Formats: sequence, structure tokens, C-alpha cells
Amino acid sequence: MEILEYKEYYFLGIGGIGMSALARYFKHYQKEVHGYDKTSTALTNQLEAEGIPCHYKEDVMALQQILEAHRKKDVLVIYTPAVPIEHAEYQYLIQKGYHILKRAQVLGEITQQFKTIAIAGTHGKTTTTTLVAHILKSAGINCFAFMGGISRNYNTNLLLGDASDENAYVVVEADEYDRSFLTLHPTIALITSADADHLDIYGHADHVKEGYRLFANQVKKNGILIVKKNVDNDLMLTDKRIIYSLNLDTEYCAQSIRIEDAQFFYDVKSPIEFISGASLGLPGLHNVENSIAAVAICQQLGISGNIIRNALRSFIGVKRRFDYRVKTQDVIYVDDYAHHPEELNATIGSLKQLYPGKKVTGIFQPHLFSRTRDFADEFAKSLDLLDECILLEIYPAREKPIDGITSGWLLEKMTLNNRKLMTKAEVLEEIASNPKEVIVTMGAGDIDSLIEPIEKILNR
Repeated sequence: MEILEYKEYYFLGIGGIGMSALARYFKHYQKEVHGYDKTSTALTNQLEAEGIPCHYKEDVMALQQILEAHRKKDVLVIYTPAVPIEHAEYQYLIQKGYHILKRAQVLGEITQQFKTIAIAGTHGKTTTTTLVAHILKSAGINCFAFMGGISRNYNTNLLLGDASDENAYVVVEADEYDRSFLTLHPTIALITSADADHLDIYGHADHVKEGYRLFANQVKKNGILIVKKNVDNDLMLTDKRIIYSLNLDTEYCAQSIRIEDAQFFYDVKSPIEFISGASLGLPGLHNVENSIAAVAICQQLGISGNIIRNALRSFIGVKRRFDYRVKTQDVIYVDDYAHHPEELNATIGSLKQLYPGKKVTGIFQPHLFSRTRDFADEFAKSLDLLDECILLEIYPAREKPIDGITSGWLLEKMTLNNRKLMTKAEVLEEIASNPKEVIVTMGAGDIDSLIEPIEKILNR
């Protein structure tokens, strides 16, 4: 069956950012959509408000009641690999012979009907995907977008277009986890970075590089591949591609970068149209670099420099990506999804650059026991860049504990004097009793549950 011919779409892990975008997509086409997730979150609450029922307990009887309204052949089950194989509902669906697809397979099926712009990379892909979608919408180009975060401009992770238009584009975040991006066959592909990650899946950094090389080969004939300079060197790509960088002498790069009132201004060198006086409504040199990649993509579509310049200025970012939560004369509070050492370096480095002389306090929740183990030394060096570091316990996500791998173990590897291990409750007490100058929360787990409590304390 075609992907839109089913009547019921059941999601196992509906609260995931990629899964929720798919759920919204099928709901838009008037399909029955239900889902399970382990916990209720702000995102699942939004889905329920949009008419997508969710439940939060492994409940085969409840599942049976949902599915009994349709014949088995009219039901598509979509799951995320984060759902454990022993999950009761998952096992029931397998045993009963329901059609089950991974999230990445479904996204691959959807994108086949569009001209696909796929953005991959260990870091930077969410912000770049969201920025490209914003520029396309600003230019009046018919496009869909499946984003790996909640756009602050549109307050959603899904943008919709007109599917009847044969020239419609779809902008997607190409996820390297579980080699998911190999389900995509893009017209335009971008690789922002190819650092080692997900070694629980890939096993070795060389296999990560191999995955990105395979993704580069997925670009359609006569398509366009855009690659960051150091990634191009690292992957040793040989096919024709467009090269960009932050400020190296590449086809696309930033020139005359300067900071005014904690905001970056720059010009964009381009083989198509030079853009002067650009500024991004989002801080951080790494985001300037992401914007260069976005410009490279959008100029391939013929979007003018004026439209791009205005879209860059009006872009206000992605929730949990260098996300200003409090910004006063007394204190700055930024929340960020950073969960890899390179991402920590970028976030902390940007704060140090934007607020020289101010004390930066970082609250970090490591994500996954395996990632903490594989990059422990790198994490320690990154966190040592802070003036004060508070560690939370490791967020396990889909994993079971690994002997000896704890936040306390990571803390011992650091050299920073002002470092400590705390619970979430202790973090709030610390912030309430000891004034801070610059605070940043970082991590991909449930550290986001601290955002509103911290905001309330600081605004008080």
C-alpha cells in the first residue's frame, strides 16, 4: 500500500521529535492516529490537544481496543528503535502480524514524492534544517519540512505545503542514528559534520565515516552535494560537491565577522550572489557557520540575497538550541540540547565569546551510558571550559546501566576546581541561594524539566 492509504497509524514512541512530526503529518491528512510513549511531556500534551490520543502505560488491552476498529491490512504501526524489543505492545504487534515500519522507513516513503533537501551531520543539522525551511517559506517556495526540533518561528516541528504541486520540496533532518539517513534519496544533500557518535550502533569511528560516505552517494543523479570543508577532507569524497566553511577560503564562507550587542554580523561570500550585512537572529559562531550552509542550499534554488538576508534576521531559532530563556542585566540563562563533546565546546565557547568576563555556570546531564563511556575524556575537557560545572546523573534513554560508568566517574576525570554532582532539586536550591551571571543547561535527556523552574527562580 502507498504510505497514505492506511486508515489507522499507531506510533510506538510517539513523543519523540521525529515521531511526533510524522504523527502530525498523518493527522493532517485526516487519518486516525494514536500513540504510546513512556512519559507524558509538553510535546505529547500538544499532540493530544491536536486530537491525537496518547497513553503512557504498556497496555495490550488498550491497544486492542484502538486497533479493533480497523482491519489489520488498514493499520500501519510506526516505531522508533528507542522502544525496547521486549516492550509488551511491540511484541503483541509482531505476534499478530501487523505491518510495522521504523520511523526512518516511513520518512523515506514520504519523501519519495517530493524534491528532497536532506541535511545530515553529527551537529548542526536541526538548526540548519529549520533555518532552510524558514528561508524557503519566506521566499514563498512550496515546501514541507520535518524538523528535529520545535521551530520558534512556527512553534512546531512540521511545516506543510501543497502535495499536489510536482515541484514541491521537502526539507528533512537526515538522522545518522541506526543509519536512518540511508532511506533518503535527496535532490540536495548537506553534511555539516561527521564526528564519531552512536558508537553503540556503529562500533567504530571509521564506520561512522562510512555511513556518511554512503549517504553522500544517495544523492540523485544531477543532484547537489554540499559539504563542510573539514568533513570533505575527512571523508575523502571524490564526486562533485560544493564546499563551505565558517571563514576559510571556500566557495561559501563568512567574511568580516563582528559582534555588536551580543549579535554576530557578517558578509557571505558566494559564487552566485555575495550577501553583505547579514546578521542571524541566533547567537554563536557555530550558528553563523550553519547559516552559511543554509545560504548555499537556498541559492541553488534561486532565492535572492535580499530574501535570504531578511530571513536570516527574522530567524529566532529552535527550542533547546542556544535557547535564551532569561536575558536581563543581572543574569543570562540559555538552554541547549548539547550532548556531544563538540556540541559542548560550541555552546560554552559561544557563551564565553558573547559574555567575556562573566562567570559561566553549566548544568549538564550526560545522555546514555555508552556515549559517556566512549567520550569520557572529551566530555571532561569540554566541561573544564566552564567556570562552574554541575553534573546530573546520566540519563539512560534506551540503555541499561554499565558497571562503573556514572556521572561521579566523569566528575573525577575533570580538573575544574568548581565542580559538583547534584540532583535536580539540589540544582534549584543552588540557583535560588547563590546568584549566577550566566547559566546554561545542556543535555538531551529530561533536563528540560528544569527549564521552567529555573526561569521562575531567576525571574523572581
